[in-house]
Amino acid sequence: MITYSIATIIVLVFVLIVSMFKVLREYERAVVFLLGRFYEVKGPGLIIIIPIIQQMVRVDLRTIVLDVPTQDLITRDNVSVKVNAVVYFRVVDPKMAINNVENYLEATSQLSQTTLRSVLGQHELDELLSAREELNKDLQVILDQHTDNWGIKIANVEIKHVDLDDSMVRALARQAEAERSRRAKVIHATGELEASAKLQEAADVLNRSPNAVQLRYMQTLTEISNDRTTTIVFPMPIDLVENVTQLMAAAKKKEEP
Repeated sequence: MITYSIATIIVLVFVLIVSMFKVLREYERAVVFLLGRFYEVKGPGLIIIIPIIQQMVRVDLRTIVLDVPTQDLITRDNVSVKVNAVVYFRVVDPKMAINNVENYLEATSQLSQTTLRSVLGQHELDELLSAREELNKDLQVILDQHTDNWGIKIANVEIKHVDLDDSMVRALARQAEAERSRRAKVIHATGELEASAKLQEAADVLNRSPNAVQLRYMQTLTEISNDRTTTIVFPMPIDLVENVTQLMAAAKKKEEP
C-alpha cells in the first residue's frame, strides 16, 4: 500500500514537472498571470510555468484576415446597397489584447461592421463605386484609432463588393449611356467648330489668290478622273463663263455695222 502511494506521488510530481515546460512558436506569446494578477509576457521558445500558481494565455501575433459580413446601408443620396469588406489586423501588444478586451477577435469584428455602416453611409453611391481607395484609408484610420487601446494594429481594410438591386443597376446603365451620348455630342460639336475654323482660314487664303481656286479645281478633276466611274459631270467655273460671255459680246459688237 505504501509502495503504491509512493508511486502515485512520483507520477504526480513527474506530471507537474512536465507540465511546467511550455514551448511557444516564433509567432506566439504567453501572457502569464501570477495568482490572478498580470505577471509578464513570455516567449517565444521554451518557458516555465509554475502549476497552480501561474496561468498563461497564448496569443497569436500573425496577421488575421477578418471577413466582415455583408452590411445593409443607405448612402447619403438615399440608395440602398449591400457592402462587405475584409480587415487585416494583428496583435502588437499581447498584454493589452488580453487584459483590455474580453475577446479581441469578436470585438474587432463587431467594430468593423458598425464602422463600415456609419462611414460608408456618409458618402454617395458614386463615391462607393469610384473612390474605394480613399474609403479604405478612412476605414483603416478610424478602426486603428478605436483598436489602439486593445493592442491591435489595423494593417489594411478593403471593400470587397458593393451590391445593388436590379432597378438601380438599370438606372446606372441608363445614366452611363446618357453620359456617353453627351460626350459624343460634345466631341462632334467640337470637331465641327474646329473644322469650320479651318474652312474659314482656307476660304480667306483662296480669296487672296484667285488663281488658287483654279488650281484647286484642276486638282479635284484629276482626283475624280482616277475613279472608275462611267459618267463625270464637270462643273463650269463661274469666272470662265464670265470671260467667255465677255468675249462673245465684244465679237458681236465688232460685227455690227
